[in-house]
Amino acid sequence: MKNRAVNSLLQSSDLEKIATPAVRGKLLKLGISRSEDLLTFFPVRYEDETCVFKIAEAPQREPVQIEVTVIQAKVEFRPRRQLVVSVEDATGIASLRFLNFYPSQQRMLEAGVRIRVVGEFRMNRQRVREMVHPRYKKISAEDELPTTLTPVYATTKGLGQASIRKAVSRAFAVADHSDTLLPFHLHELGLPSFFETVKTLHWPQADVDPALLQDRRSEFWARLSFDELLAQQLIMRKNYDKRELYSAPIMSPVNQRMELFFSRLGFKLTNAQERALSEIQADMSKCLPMRRLLQGDVGSGKTVIATLAALQAIDAGYQVALMVPTEILSEQHFKKIEDWLTVLGISVERLTGSLTKSERNQATEKIKSGVAHIVVGTHALFQGDVVFKNLGLVIIDEQHRFGVKQRLALVDKGADKLNQTHQLMMSATPIPRSLAMSFFGDLDVSVIDELPPGRIPITTKLVSNSRREEVFQRIQDTCQSGQQVYWVCPLIEESETLQLETAIQTHELIQAQFPNLNIGIVHGRMKSQEKAKVMGEFTRGDIHLLVATSVIEVGVDVPNATVMVIENAERMGLSQLHQLRGRIGRGSGASTCILLYSSKLTDTARSRLKIIYENIDGFEVARADLQLRGPGEILGARQSGLPMLRYADPERDVLLLAKARHLAPDLLTNHAELAERHIDRWYGSREKFSEV
Repeated sequence: MKNRAVNSLLQSSDLEKIATPAVRGKLLKLGISRSEDLLTFFPVRYEDETCVFKIAEAPQREPVQIEVTVIQAKVEFRPRRQLVVSVEDATGIASLRFLNFYPSQQRMLEAGVRIRVVGEFRMNRQRVREMVHPRYKKISAEDELPTTLTPVYATTKGLGQASIRKAVSRAFAVADHSDTLLPFHLHELGLPSFFETVKTLHWPQADVDPALLQDRRSEFWARLSFDELLAQQLIMRKNYDKRELYSAPIMSPVNQRMELFFSRLGFKLTNAQERALSEIQADMSKCLPMRRLLQGDVGSGKTVIATLAALQAIDAGYQVALMVPTEILSEQHFKKIEDWLTVLGISVERLTGSLTKSERNQATEKIKSGVAHIVVGTHALFQGDVVFKNLGLVIIDEQHRFGVKQRLALVDKGADKLNQTHQLMMSATPIPRSLAMSFFGDLDVSVIDELPPGRIPITTKLVSNSRREEVFQRIQDTCQSGQQVYWVCPLIEESETLQLETAIQTHELIQAQFPNLNIGIVHGRMKSQEKAKVMGEFTRGDIHLLVATSVIEVGVDVPNATVMVIENAERMGLSQLHQLRGRIGRGSGASTCILLYSSKLTDTARSRLKIIYENIDGFEVARADLQLRGPGEILGARQSGLPMLRYADPERDVLLLAKARHLAPDLLTNHAELAERHIDRWYGSREKFSEV
C-alpha cells in the first residue's frame, strides 16, 4: 500500500521533468515531491571551489582546492590494499590516498591527467603532504574555475551531492520562482526578491562571506524566515476564518446552577481565572464554534474554569466530553468534577480502557441516551462505538499529547456539515508568546497567569547523589511530622523494562531504609485498577512515601505531599521537571523539591538544572526550554500535525513574525491568488494537516 502511494506521487509529480525515477524516489525521502520543493531546499553549508591553492602554500587541516597533474597511480599494501596517487604542480609534489577505490579510478588517474582536487592536507610519515579520500574531477585546459560557492545539501543514502545539485539547477529552470510579495511589500519590509534570494542561497558569489550565510544573519535568510512565517500565518488565518462557515450552539452564561456552584465552591476565583472564564463564556454564547486554548501554570486552576464551561453547555441542554491523556488524570478529574457537580443534579460519567465490558456498556448507553451530562475519559472517548446524543462542548486537557486524528475523531461526534462543537483545549505547559503567535494563530488564547492566593512557593534544592543520607533524614523527618513524600525514579527512555526494574529496585531499597514507613509504588506497567488503588491509599494518607515513575507527571493532587525527590534529575527535560514539581505545593504547608543529580553532568544537563532551580514561573521555564530544545518537542509537534518551521525561529524572528501576522489578513482579502501561491510554495498538500 505504501509503495503504491509513493509510485502514485512520483508519477503525478513534475519532478519527472528534472530527475530519473531512482533520484525522484530518493528526493521523496527528503520530503521533496515537486520541483518547487527543490527551490526551498537550501544548502546546509558551502564549500569554496572558486580559488586554487599551490601545493606548497596550501594550509593544513582545512578544506582547500588544488589543481595538479598526475605523476603516477599505484596500488600499495600498507598493510591493506589502497590506491596511492602522486601529483604535482609548479611548487611541489603531494600524495592522494584512497582506501576504497575501483579499478576504473586507477585507469582514469593515469600519468599526465590534469585534475582538480578538494580535501585537507596532512603530513604523512614520509613528511609528504597528503590528502586522504579527497574529491577530484578530471579537467581540461579550457575548464574555468566556478564563480560561486559550492552548495552542500542534506541528503539520504544513495543520493550524492552531484545529483541534488543537478536537480536543483533544473528545478530553478522550470519551477515558478516569481514573487508572492508585491514590490511595495518588499520595500516596506526591507527584504530582497524571492528570485534573488533563491539564486543567492543556492549559488552564492565567491565574495559573499560563507559564515554569514551559514549563521543565517543575511537579508536572504531573513526573507526565507519571513516567507515561512507568512505561509504559516496565512494557513492559521484561513483556518480561523473557516469558523464563519459553520454554526455552533448558542449557550447562555447565566444560569442558576452556576450561581449554586460558586456558592458551594469554597474559594474565590483569581482575577486571571475570572478573565479566562469571561472570554470562554463570551465565545460559547455566540453562534460560531469556539476554538480556545486555555493555558496556565501547574496549579493555576484550569480545571475549575473547564468545569464552569461545562456547566454553561449542560445548562443549555448539551453534553460535554472531557478527554485526558492518562487514566490517573481521568480519575483525578472525574472525582473532582463529580464532587462539584453531582449535588447540582448533573450526571458525571467516566469512560476509560480499564472498564470491564459490562461497565463500558452501561457507560456508553448513558452517553447515547443523554443521561450522562459530562463524560471524563481517555482515548476510549473517540472510539467508534461511543455515540453522544447531543455533544456541544469538547474539552481536551494536555492537548499536545493527542494526535490530530484523535482530536478530530472526538470533535466529529458532535459535528455535521453545517454545525460544529465548541472546543476548549487546555495546557499546563505554558507556551512562550512567540510560539503561541506562531503555532496557535487560528486559536484564541486565554492565559491564567497567577496562582491562587495562599499558595506557598515551592523550594527547589539541587543535591548531589553523594549526599543521599541527608535526603533520607529529610524524608524521615517529613513523614514523622505527618506529611507525605514522592520519590520519582529516573527516566530511562531506551528501555521501558529497565525503567520498571529500576522502580521496583528503588521501592525495595527505600523499604529497607525506612522499615517503619508504609512505602507504595506506582508505574506505567501496572493495571489501572492497581494504580487507582495505590493512588487512593496515598491520597487518604495510608501510604507515607510513594515511589513512582513519571506516570504521576500530570493530574495527581495530594495536598499533604510536601516533599518530592527526583532521582537523576539531569535525565529529564525542563517541562517534565516543572510538571513533576507541580505535584507538591498544593496544600497550605511549605513544600520542597529535591533534585538528585550525578557528579558527571553535561553542559546541557547543568543548564537545565540551573534553570529549574532558579525559576518557579512556568512561563520562564518554557521560554528557557524553547531555547534548549526548540519548538517541536514543547508543542508536541509530532502529535500536532502542525507544519514545523525549517528556517524561521519564532524567538529569534519575533519581529518578522509580528509583520507576517499583520500582512496575512491583507493578502487573503486583497491578493487572494498571491496568498494561495505563497501557501502552496511552502506547504503544498501539507496545509490540510493544520486543520485541527
